[in-house]
Amino acid sequence: MVIDGNWLDLKDSCLLKLEMEQFEKSDTQAKKGLLEKIKLYLSNKTLPPHTDRRKFDHDFAISTSFHGVHNIVRNPSRIRKVVWLLVVLGSISLLFWQVYSRLVNYFRWPTTTSMEVQYVERIEFPAVTFCNLNRFQAEAAATFSVIFFLWNIVSKVLHLQEISTNSTGSQEAIDFLASERNFSITEFVKENGFYLNSSTLLECKFFGKPCGPEDFAHVFTEYGNCFTFNHGETIQAKEKVSVSGRGLHLLFNVKQEEFTDDPTLGFVDAGITFVIHSPMKVPQFDGLGLSSPVGMHTRVTIRQVKTVHQEYPWGECNPHMKLQNFRTYSTSGCLQECKAWHIKKQCGCLPFLLPGNGIECDLQKFYNCVSPILDHIEVKGLCTVGTHNSSCPVPCEETEYPASISYSTFPSQKALKYLSKKLNQSQQYIRENLVNIEINYSDLNYKITQQQKAVSVSELLADLGGQLGLFCGASVITIIEIIEYIFTNFYWICILFLLKIPEMAQGTLAPQNHLVNKDSIEVC
Repeated sequence: MVIDGNWLDLKDSCLLKLEMEQFEKSDTQAKKGLLEKIKLYLSNKTLPPHTDRRKFDHDFAISTSFHGVHNIVRNPSRIRKVVWLLVVLGSISLLFWQVYSRLVNYFRWPTTTSMEVQYVERIEFPAVTFCNLNRFQAEAAATFSVIFFLWNIVSKVLHLQEISTNSTGSQEAIDFLASERNFSITEFVKENGFYLNSSTLLECKFFGKPCGPEDFAHVFTEYGNCFTFNHGETIQAKEKVSVSGRGLHLLFNVKQEEFTDDPTLGFVDAGITFVIHSPMKVPQFDGLGLSSPVGMHTRVTIRQVKTVHQEYPWGECNPHMKLQNFRTYSTSGCLQECKAWHIKKQCGCLPFLLPGNGIECDLQKFYNCVSPILDHIEVKGLCTVGTHNSSCPVPCEETEYPASISYSTFPSQKALKYLSKKLNQSQQYIRENLVNIEINYSDLNYKITQQQKAVSVSELLADLGGQLGLFCGASVITIIEIIEYIFTNFYWICILFLLKIPEMAQGTLAPQNHLVNKDSIEVC
């Protein structure tokens, strides 16, 4: 009984082994099905005689358009054959060196920069955003002195700054927030910040035509209430002019007695600060703002410069970058959307100074969540600018307005008496409150600075073709001839191996298979 049991176990294991071998064999056959078909096709072909193969090589050498090869074959002198062989090998070596250097240079993605000046009759005037350096009305600031510290916290989303948590203003802010939970800093600043009407904007002319406060759009910046001229659709962006030196002329009254600021926070000047930017971009004062002090006539001459950047790998721009809340891409707009996304994700609300839709952050959220998140974004580099793989790469096209600025005392003695009588104010008041600003084009032209590919694909192909023709007299037809020659020889080699190898291996494989089958039978 024990012998019968062992025999049954041995039989089952043997059958299992045979089934596994058959399965592996069928799987291997399925994988090699295509290869077997190719082998079968080639094995049915006959190998040309040796003389025909030699004739094929000779015919190729004397008929190819690759220069120099036929001189090696046809030349009766061995010395000349060796010379021509060295010449051909040397030409091929130089060719490979030149092709390699051209390819290396191309894959370094080199660029060139071209500058072109275009003269036009119609030129687009930029947007200009104006702010009072004294941000808040004195009466409201006296009642809510904590407003300076609170606004610094709120405007941190636009202008990153360090806010000390141990300062007196910080403690006052905490106490204020605890007692005034329904306080709206948006409405407070809008009602008690700088305003623009006929009393603060005394004169406005745009290309000789009168304009007024209705032509300005309100915008919040780190300076509180600011007003943008020529923002989007507020006024016609293009004016036909025949001469330069015409543009925007403004006369402001900053009302120093009515508006004030906190000198401890660095706001110690009196006048108007402004930034010149594209009508499609948000104003960015940080490092870009210009200032016009009181009692001065500020003359600003601008030029329009359009810059075109190449996409990666030639440049750093990303043509697929789109913004959700702005019609055109800009790094400043991208940074705002990036900060808004992180703040909304972590705090569940959206600061009113940033674009997007969501629940507006109250002051408690600003102080306890938004401000720390902004520090975290800065430390971790979550919103970066510059390279193609940064959060906000450079735009592929941008328009800038570089400015030259000059000052003169305003007004003159005679004009001082005239304005004092006209405005019914003292001469000292005129000196301490009026700001005169002119913004003009220096000339009716714009400059295009364009980054271009130093080597295009067509130029690379032309260069490689020139090297082929110079060193070997070759062309695309020559390359096809060489490929055909190599393929034909490879085809014959494959037929040779399929015919010879099976004949050589057949005698040795048969005895081995016999022994294996015998061992299998004995085991089973």
